[in-house]
Amino acid sequence: MTTRAFAAPRSLLAAAALLCATPALADADLFEIDKSHFSIVFNADHIGYGATWGMFLDGSGSFRFDEDARTLSDLSVTIDASSVFTNHDRRDGHLRSADFLDAEAHPAITFVMTGAEPTGETTGKVMGDLTLRGVTRPVTLDVVLNKIGPYPWGSNHVVGVTAETTLRRSEWGMTYAVEDGLVGDEVPVVIELEAIRQDG
Repeated sequence: MTTRAFAAPRSLLAAAALLCATPALADADLFEIDKSHFSIVFNADHIGYGATWGMFLDGSGSFRFDEDARTLSDLSVTIDASSVFTNHDRRDGHLRSADFLDAEAHPAITFVMTGAEPTGETTGKVMGDLTLRGVTRPVTLDVVLNKIGPYPWGSNHVVGVTAETTLRRSEWGMTYAVEDGLVGDEVPVVIELEAIRQDG
């Protein structure tokens, strides 16, 4: 299957998450996510008083993109579950425990794309499989292409993307404090990334 991006000349559907390798995409360029510009941010309601924000500090990924044909393939994204950070040591330790991420037993969180569809010239939806705590479930990302082109410094060719979704954590077995409403079940997630074309 070939995934085609938006119809506009500068558009790119979801350089954040890609799969669907085919021989037709053999000449697509390899892009690697710049770890220094890769932010995975989330929040969860805390007893109704407000949202507690957090992020993952360690993530990586790559994909292939043919800018002329505007096609994407071969995405692989991995996030280190133990890198969760909310600026509170005790809470971070709890999030790594079996009540939440179970990071010791399941150290990697992965996302692999299974399909995509455009919704505008620089927007689209990316469907994929999210594996968390050893459980794999489908997730849809709302994606925006921010920019693609030469970087202002050096010779890098870079794509910038924003992706958003909302997860229901209980669907991955994180039922701690859901029933009594102490911690929200729905967790909004925002991903900001820049990916660098690997020339040669």
